[in-house]
Formats: sequence, structure tokens, C-alpha cells
Amino acid sequence: MLLSSRSPELLRNQKNLLAFSAGIDSTALFFLLMEANIDFDIALINYHTRESSSKEALYARELADRYNKKCYIKEVLLEPRNFEHEARQIRYTFFEEIIRHHHYDNLLTAHHLNDRLEWFLMQLTKGAGLVEMLGFDEVEKRKGYLLIRPLIYTDKLSLKKYLDFHHIKYFIDESNFDEKYKRNYFRKHFATPLIKKYKTGIRKSFQYLQKDKEALFDIDILQQIKDMYILQSSGDLNRDIRQIDKIIKQMGYILSSAQKEEIVDKKEVVIADRFVICLQEKRIFISPFIKTVMPKPYKELCRKAKIPAKIRPYLYTIGYDFTSTELL
Repeated sequence: MLLSSRSPELLRNQKNLLAFSAGIDSTALFFLLMEANIDFDIALINYHTRESSSKEALYARELADRYNKKCYIKEVLLEPRNFEHEARQIRYTFFEEIIRHHHYDNLLTAHHLNDRLEWFLMQLTKGAGLVEMLGFDEVEKRKGYLLIRPLIYTDKLSLKKYLDFHHIKYFIDESNFDEKYKRNYFRKHFATPLIKKYKTGIRKSFQYLQKDKEALFDIDILQQIKDMYILQSSGDLNRDIRQIDKIIKQMGYILSSAQKEEIVDKKEVVIADRFVICLQEKRIFISPFIKTVMPKPYKELCRKAKIPAKIRPYLYTIGYDFTSTELL
């Protein structure tokens, strides 16, 4: 079975959006979802970086028309400098706009076993911990939706064989073979040969590591008030940063290594003018960053409740009532 065992139960009777590219991975996922009788629509970004880009967008529309699916396409032109980072930001902003406006429950991506091994090996060479090396999970909670990767334990060659066996059309992205990109270098020289020879063992190892990660780094949420979180501090800075990282990712942002170090160093920081993170001895506060004038009585209530100064404006803005609810 090429879909993960969890996928059908997670996706049935849900409104699903598939991030589509017309390549091997997402095309295989398209038809595997259909075989499993899972409803979904598709979204694609045309970056106009290759001759086949417009043909891929046309193929997406053809599939959507043929199988009665909605197809959302965004046309984008980016400068070559910092292309990968900007493309990723635009891609997920586009998907999240669709999810928000059309009320989708899940975003599906076609990341597979090879992708996970490539990431693992690259992080291993940088000097990373378990969370960084494992990278992406099969299911991730994001703000307002779930990000689900149904192919996370399936290797790419199996997906290609599936498409070829069923004579299904797909496109090849030539840039995936350019070794000036570090990921392509790792793919060609390390990940692909390892998967080819040790696929079963690698799959099992990632399954075991995923269970270990979930056991070690479960988020200990004491309280959630709209978009503000209060977590239980573990006394272990490494574990606390993992918890913060996971919450911030759910809120739609990925912390850099430098930002994580700043949190550890300063204990109370504003990230990207969007989030406030405050580390206390027993509690961790995370909230959207708000600037506003507060009346003195409200400030005093916050002070007595030991609410960090930068968190208080968010509570005031949402009208939090200290007299009716107690903060843990």
C-alpha cells in the first residue's frame, strides 16, 4: 500500500487540498487518493522557471476538469536570488489563503521517504538534534488546518513504477538534477543509493524515530486563550525550545537557529514583529505581538497574575477578563 495506513481515516469526510506540481510525487498522490475514494481539490503555483511550467499548469487544469475537481493556480515571477526561500513563502501563503477562504480542513503534500532521508542526511552533516534531523512529520497541526503527508513512508521509485504501470502522464523537473543545489547532490550520491539498497530498514527506522520524537517532545499546554499559549516549562531549555518551535510552526512561522538562540539568551523576545515568546521559571508564554495603550488597572491585574509585559497587550486586545477566568 503506497498511502500511509493513517491517511484514509484522516482524510475521509474532510475537505482536502492537494499541493500539486504535475511531477511524479504529486501526480501519484492525485491518483492514489482517487483510488482510495478520498475527495480533494488541487492547487498549483506556476513560477515560469522552465519551458514545461505552463504545460504543467495546463495538465493540472485538464485533470481537474476530467475528474470534477476545483483547481487553483497562481502565476508568479521571482528573481533568481533567494528563489527557494521566496518560493516556499509564496507557496504556503497561497495555500493558506485558499484554505482560509474556502474552508479546507487539510493540506496534502507529496513528500515521500526519499525526501525525508535527504533532509535527515543534510541535517546530520550540519550538526543537528533529533527534531531537526527528522524534519517533517506525517501530520502537523497548523493554524486552522492539518498539514498531512500521506506518502511519507513510500519511496520515490515505487511512485514512479505506479505511474508507469498505469500509463499515467507526469512531468520531470530538470532542476532536480542540478548538483549546484545541495539537496540534489545529497539525493544523487547518498539518499537514492541508500533507499535503493536499504528501503525497508530506513522506513522502519523513521517509524521508530517518529515514536521516540513524539514521546520525548510532546507539547505540555497548560492553557490556551485564543492565539495565546501558556506552556509548562520543563526546566530543560532544549525541551522548552522544542515546545516553542512546535507551537510557532502551528502559528505559521518557522524559527531560525539564531532566533532559537535569542530566546534562550534573552528569555523574552519579539520574533519577526509577529510573536512574543517569554520564558519563565515555571511557564512559557507565546502570543501574537500587539502594541497598544492599556489602562493602569488592567496593567495591575496583569502584574499580579505575573503576566510578562509584552504579553499583556494581546490579552487586553482580546478583552481577557481576569475576574471570570484564572490564568494557570
